[in-house]
Amino acid sequence: MSDFNETFELNWHGNTVVITPASDIENLKWDLVEQAAEVIMTPMREMEVPMVVFDLSEVSYFGSVFLALLLRCHKLVKSAGGELVLCGATDLAKELLRITALDTLWAIYDTREEALEALAG
Repeated sequence: MSDFNETFELNWHGNTVVITPASDIENLKWDLVEQAAEVIMTPMREMEVPMVVFDLSEVSYFGSVFLALLLRCHKLVKSAGGELVLCGATDLAKELLRITALDTLWAIYDTREEALEALAG
């Protein structure tokens, strides 16, 4: 994966941004993480209270590069009084989040609809 613009899809649902990483997100190289972070974090900085859903339904596996990016986004969102949640995680992804105790940091929903409803409520 060489073009970070194809790495994430951003969709707006009212005041909430849904970020969907590409299936090969783990191939994102460390040297592109900063650029990718800027692409996805710019809208978060522009939101008064950022509400963010990371839809992991296209991702079967991820590791430290993507987790570091998630943590950066989480820090930004929380510092602005917002909320970041995950949805669509595979069993393998859920297990990784459990082992790293990150499942205690983010709410994890089965579907995008459930995540959007939780943030709207």
